[in-house]
Amino acid sequence: MSDVHTEIQQTIENAPVVLFMKGTRGTPQCGFSAQVVSMLDALLGDYVTVNVLSSPELRQGIKDFSSWPTIPQLYIRGEFVGGCDIVREMYQSGELEQKLGREVPAPEPRIQITPSAREAI
Repeated sequence: MSDVHTEIQQTIENAPVVLFMKGTRGTPQCGFSAQVVSMLDALLGDYVTVNVLSSPELRQGIKDFSSWPTIPQLYIRGEFVGGCDIVREMYQSGELEQKLGREVPAPEPRIQITPSAREAI
C-alpha cells in the first residue's frame, strides 16, 4: 500500500464526512467542488475537506483509491458516496440528508375541501 493510499485511508477512517476537492472549503477551485461544498454547508456545520491540488500524487491517488475518475469525491462514514452529480441527486431527493444521519421532515399534509364537502359541513 502506498503512502498516499495510507493517508487517504486514515483520513476517511478518522472523520465521519470527508470531501476530496479542488481547493478548500472557503475557496473552491472548481465549480463542481463549490457545488458540493454548498450542499454540505446547507446540511452540516462540520466536515473535513482535502485539497487534491496540493499534491499531484494525492490528486491521482484518490482517483485510484475509489476507482472514480473525477473530483470532487465524497465519503460518509468510510463509504464512497460519489461525485458532484450523484451528491446533487441525493441532496435534491433528501437521500443525502438521511445518509448523513439527519432526520428528513415529512411533508406537511395538504387538505382540500371540495365545494360539495363544504355544503355537507
